[in-house]
Amino acid sequence: MRKCKGFLFILSIFLLVFALVACGQDVSDESGNKNSEGEKGKLTIGLSVSDLTLERWQHDRDFFVEKAKELGAEVLVQSANGDEAKQLSQIENMISQGIDALVIIAINSDSLTTVVEQAKSKGIPVLAYDRLINGAEIDAYVSFDNVRVGEMQAEYLVEKVSKGKYFLMGGSPTDNNAKMFREGQMNVLQPLIDKGDIEVIGDQWVKGWDANEALKIMENALTANNNDIDAVVASNDSTAGGAIQALEAQGLAGKVVISGQDADLAAVQRIAEGKQSMTIYKPIKAIATKSAEVAVQLAKGEKVTSDSTINNGKVDIPFIKLDPIKVDKENLIDTVIKDGFHSYDEVYKNVPESERPPRP
Repeated sequence: MRKCKGFLFILSIFLLVFALVACGQDVSDESGNKNSEGEKGKLTIGLSVSDLTLERWQHDRDFFVEKAKELGAEVLVQSANGDEAKQLSQIENMISQGIDALVIIAINSDSLTTVVEQAKSKGIPVLAYDRLINGAEIDAYVSFDNVRVGEMQAEYLVEKVSKGKYFLMGGSPTDNNAKMFREGQMNVLQPLIDKGDIEVIGDQWVKGWDANEALKIMENALTANNNDIDAVVASNDSTAGGAIQALEAQGLAGKVVISGQDADLAAVQRIAEGKQSMTIYKPIKAIATKSAEVAVQLAKGEKVTSDSTINNGKVDIPFIKLDPIKVDKENLIDTVIKDGFHSYDEVYKNVPESERPPRP
């Protein structure tokens, strides 16, 4: 009997210790995030990218993921490759996985209301990355001053060709940024159009920012105007590349001034060769790291502060606004090369050694 009591006493002590140890184990909260002594586990951020086949967004993704990891967050990346329906489906899938914040680089700024509402109903904050999302209650917007981007493009062209025939090549009509670029361009061009110094001989938008579409548009414009074009207001480097391909076929590359944007490698190579006049460099590392910082803040439930707001037709949104940089042949080394965005050897790959500037 005494032995039995001793055994039961030891067994009860063992069970008590086991119970205390079990109470100290990690437990999951309703969102699936583990908690240990009240501290939340690793955050997960969903990053929906419009199209990773474009070089620009590959840089953004890499810098964003790197910064988010540095801040203790994992990133679930999905690319819609220019397909609106696919982006909606991917976002719904990320929401179902219990992410802590959603970051969207929109294909169509006007078609995301439903998925944003789904995210908000789950308590998931939403950040619009570089492209504003219209008509939805998003939590923050990080981008460059896109109206200023358009102004800088037009200012550069007007400096080179103050009077002449201009062709306007807009970006994707579903991208809100494309409309902001055009607003900035017209801020500069309209007074000169009204004055009669500039004649707009064509105005077309390029679906999906597609270079092949831009090529066809430029070929048709050259045919319709007997190659008599002085300047092309191309809103990004992809459309500029398509237009330059058409110009080159007519022996006009480098003779017609043309703008661009994004400082894609192919574009800065064209600038180094004298085929493209300029591009707008939006320091990708700056927007990607800032967006990652804001996303982590939102995921933690922290308030995002900004110096300005922007209305998207639904609410006034905190707008974290960054400054773009004008780049041409004269400052390639001091901008994209100095920042490490592209290397000297990459930029001047197609330029004879004797015509290259000194290495930095």
